[in-house]
Amino acid sequence: MTSLNSHGIRFAFGTLTVLPVRVTRWDRTAARAGMLCAPLAGLVVGLLAAVPGVLLLLLGSGPLLAAVASAAVPAVLTRGLHLDGLADTADGLGSGRPAVDALRIMKQSDIGPFGVITLLFVLLAQVAALHQLYGRGWAYGAVAAAVAAVTARLALTLASRRGVPPARPEGLGAAVAGTVTVRGAMAAGVVVVAGCAGAGALLGGYGALRHALAALVALGAAQLLLRHCVRRFGGVTGDVFGALAETAATAALVALTIG
Repeated sequence: MTSLNSHGIRFAFGTLTVLPVRVTRWDRTAARAGMLCAPLAGLVVGLLAAVPGVLLLLLGSGPLLAAVASAAVPAVLTRGLHLDGLADTADGLGSGRPAVDALRIMKQSDIGPFGVITLLFVLLAQVAALHQLYGRGWAYGAVAAAVAAVTARLALTLASRRGVPPARPEGLGAAVAGTVTVRGAMAAGVVVVAGCAGAGALLGGYGALRHALAALVALGAAQLLLRHCVRRFGGVTGDVFGALAETAATAALVALTIG
């Protein structure tokens, strides 16, 4: 079990980040452990995203530059793969083509108009939300960055549960689709939402409730997109996973600004 946990952590960090972690096992068992460890990789990404934002804010740069820095770090730590997946998924969904043609469009290296527009508004929403949260104080922005990143990776865990098919026989989607048991996915969800509530409690007031609800809203948004992609493409792909992560992160940040 210890060895499997080690392989799972390597799988999660090796496939979901650019951190120097070598994936030593690439099979369904390691993929299941890796996707269960995905929120852990998200926590590291979120904490690293918070660091430059907090430093810039404390140095007097203002909340806007802090927000830009915190939004940029996750893109750097994933080589932009999640954003690229979001753009490709938007192009596939926006094409209106049959599933086979839509999947072919998603595999092309260029980005179409739907992808460009989606990237623009998603990044604007993330920066705008972080700007407002950093404006309340460095702790609000830092916690939000961590919660968004963890919730984004939890969305990938839930998308890897049994019953969600791959759209292609190859790629990351095929490697992880259906590997996580429903019970395991739900357990991971409870742990992450509880962790988000605990982080929010540090801010006082209704922080625990606010951050737990933000995580649930983010997961709900990701699940709606997942259902639409499965219906539209016949399953999930690596691009769909990227779109789910960015959708969940954005929804969590926006939810935290409300109220």
